[in-house]
Amino acid sequence: MDHKLLLAGEWVETGLWDEVLSPWDESLIARVAQGDEETVDKAVQAAHKVFTESPIPQYERADILDKAAHLIRERQEDLAQTISAEAGKPIKTARVEASRAADTMTFSAVEARKLTGGTVPMEASSAGIGKLGVMLRVPLGVVGAISPFNFPLNLVCHKVGPAIAAGNAVVLKPAGQTPVSSLKLAQILIDAGLPDGWLSVVPGGGSKVGNAIVEHPLTAAISFTGSAPVGWGIRSKVPHKRVGLELGSNAPLIVNEDGDWETAADKAQIHAFSHAGQSCISIQRILVHEAVADQFIDRLVSNVEKLKVGNPAEDDTDVGPLITRGDRDRVKEWIDEAVAGGAKVLTGGELVDEDRCLAPTLLEAPSREDKVWCEEIFGPVATVDRFSDFDEALARANDSKFGLQAGVFTRDMGNGLKAANTLEFGGVLINEVPTFRADQQPYGGIKDSGNTREGPAFSIIEMTEERFITLQGG
Repeated sequence: MDHKLLLAGEWVETGLWDEVLSPWDESLIARVAQGDEETVDKAVQAAHKVFTESPIPQYERADILDKAAHLIRERQEDLAQTISAEAGKPIKTARVEASRAADTMTFSAVEARKLTGGTVPMEASSAGIGKLGVMLRVPLGVVGAISPFNFPLNLVCHKVGPAIAAGNAVVLKPAGQTPVSSLKLAQILIDAGLPDGWLSVVPGGGSKVGNAIVEHPLTAAISFTGSAPVGWGIRSKVPHKRVGLELGSNAPLIVNEDGDWETAADKAQIHAFSHAGQSCISIQRILVHEAVADQFIDRLVSNVEKLKVGNPAEDDTDVGPLITRGDRDRVKEWIDEAVAGGAKVLTGGELVDEDRCLAPTLLEAPSREDKVWCEEIFGPVATVDRFSDFDEALARANDSKFGLQAGVFTRDMGNGLKAANTLEFGGVLINEVPTFRADQQPYGGIKDSGNTREGPAFSIIEMTEERFITLQGG
C-alpha cells in the first residue's frame, strides 16, 4: 500500500518512494513518499505561518487531543497491527503500545487545559511597590520532532501531544523503518480537528530530512529520541535552540539478598527481552547478590527458555526479530566476542527460526570491557553478574557512561534510600525493574542518556518559555 506524506494539511506524493519491509520476512509492508530539504522548508514555513497568524486557543487544543485519544482507542487494533508489521513487535506488545498512546494523548489534553504561569510577589522588595508581577508560559513556535523505530506510535505521541498542548506547531520525521504508524496518527489528528499546517509528517533520511529540520532557522526546538552519538551531534550543531534528547542506556537491575528475587527473576524474563530488547530501558546488566544468585539464575534461565520466539503476528509470540538483519548480526557478534573473552552462555546465543531471530540470551560474568556490558546492546541479551556487598553493586551500576533508569530489589528501607541517593540515573525504581515506565511520569536520563524529561506534564514545560509581565498601578 502506498502512503503519501503530510505537508501542511495536504497528502502529497513526491515521486520518491521508500519501501517499508517486514523485519520478520522482509516482505513489502508499504511504500511511503519521501521528502527532502525543499519539503521540509515548505512544512516549516507553513507551520511558522499558522503559529504566528492563527494560534489555536487552549481549550480547542485540549479538545483536539481528547478526540485524538478517543480515535486511537477506536482504531487500536489497526494501529497495533501496523506497529507489529513494520517494527516486528509481537502483536500482544503492540496492542499495549497502542493503548498507551491513547493515554499519552489524554495526559497531553489534561496539560493543555491546566497550562498556566503564575504570579510574582513584587512587593517582596521595595523596588516592586505598586507593581503586579505575572509570569506567562508561552509556546516556542515550531517544534521539530525526530522519532525512533522501537515505539513508532507512543513515542511520537510523547512528542506531538505535548507540543500541540503547549500551542506549538510540529514538523515530524518518523523513523525510516516505521513511518506508517506516524502517518496514521497524523490522520487521526486531522480527523480530531487539528487545523492545516499545525502538523507535517516528512519521512526521509536523516542526512536530508533530519538535518533540514534541525538546521532550519524557523524551528525553535528539536525533540529527538535515538542514539547518543546522533543526539549529541544535533545538540552541538544548534546550540542556540532548545534541544531535548532522550537517548540510550544499558539499564542495570540490582537484586540484593534481602530483595524479592523471585519477582525480580519473573519480571526480568519479560523486560530483558520484550520487543527483542529494543528499548532504551531494556534490562541489560543484572547484578545479583551471591547469597541468592544460584536460585535467581536457575529461575531466570527457566523463565527465559519458556519464551516463544518467532512470528510477531502470532498472538502467543513473546520475542520477535530485530529491526534489521544487520542489527541481528551485530548483536550476535557482540555475544560471540563476550564468549570468546570468557563470558558463559546460560541460555540462547544462537539464531533461530531460519535465522530470522536471535534467541533470548543470558550471559554470565562478561568482561567490563565487553560491549554487552559497557555499550547499549539494543537486542535480546542480558548479562548476569554476582556481588557480595550492596555498595559494590551500586558502584558497578554507576560504572557506565549512561544514566537513564536503574532498578533495585531490596526490602531494606535503608538500602532503598541509599540506592535512591547514590545511583546516577534519571530514574531509580525500588522493587521494580528499570524497564518500567508510566506515561505520566518524568522520564529521561543524565550523562550520555540525554538531557530532558518526557511525560506530557514535563515535556510541555520544556516546549514553552516563561515571559514575565509587570503592571504598574495608576
